[in-house]
Amino acid sequence: MSKELIQQVTAPNGSMFTGSGTNSYLIGREDITLIDPGPKIDEHIEKLIKLGEGKIKRILVTHTHRDHSPAAKVIGEILNVPLMGRLVEKDDTLQDKTFKPERFLGQGDLIETAEYTIESIHTPGHASNHLCFLIREEKAMLTGDHIMNGSTVVIAHPDGSMKDYLNSLALLRKYSFNKIWPGHGGFLEDPMAVVDWIINHRLEREKKVISKLKNFSSVRSEELVKSVYDDVDSKLHPIAVWSLEAHLYKLLDDKMVALDKNQKIWSLI
Repeated sequence: MSKELIQQVTAPNGSMFTGSGTNSYLIGREDITLIDPGPKIDEHIEKLIKLGEGKIKRILVTHTHRDHSPAAKVIGEILNVPLMGRLVEKDDTLQDKTFKPERFLGQGDLIETAEYTIESIHTPGHASNHLCFLIREEKAMLTGDHIMNGSTVVIAHPDGSMKDYLNSLALLRKYSFNKIWPGHGGFLEDPMAVVDWIINHRLEREKKVISKLKNFSSVRSEELVKSVYDDVDSKLHPIAVWSLEAHLYKLLDDKMVALDKNQKIWSLI
């Protein structure tokens, strides 16, 4: 029996941020594309190379957060294969600086082989350089950190953007696919229901931000998070602040809130 066209390999880097670990994907049987080789962990790198059986021809990266792309440079040099993806637009402290793509991937770019076609879809939001990859023959969407299984995605300003994230989710609705292969967790079926749930969840959270802001004349994010994310364990509030501020910066762009940059306090307009 021939092996599946898509192989999922999970890196041993499980944590609060990564769940069970970061998923790497081997696409193809004779002409293999490696997507998201993951962190620079020797046993994971060795496993991917072994599974590739000398047939890995290129490496694609959904985005350059350090749990997704650092192994790309290492494997690329060992196998002498090109790296493909994008660099961030607004650099922050979360990026893998070693990733240097030989081929820039834009919206709608194709990687075509005799076995399959991969279409790149620019989906900024979690990161400005985030890409999803549609494996056309399988009707499978590899979503990196745009959609994860098991938790919602953290959006961290300034490279992350809630407005971009919602627009990118809406963009996925224009494509035909029946399965989501995420960067963390197992695959998800009924993808349009998943996309709709995430959009609705984020919009409901935005409504809650506005509602809770009405209780303050002005407030810092660290205080506001306690009421906006009162349904989340308080131990996670330092992380939830990132997504809260992504909502606030979207509302700032929508001219619904004001920000005193000197005092770092927010208020409704």
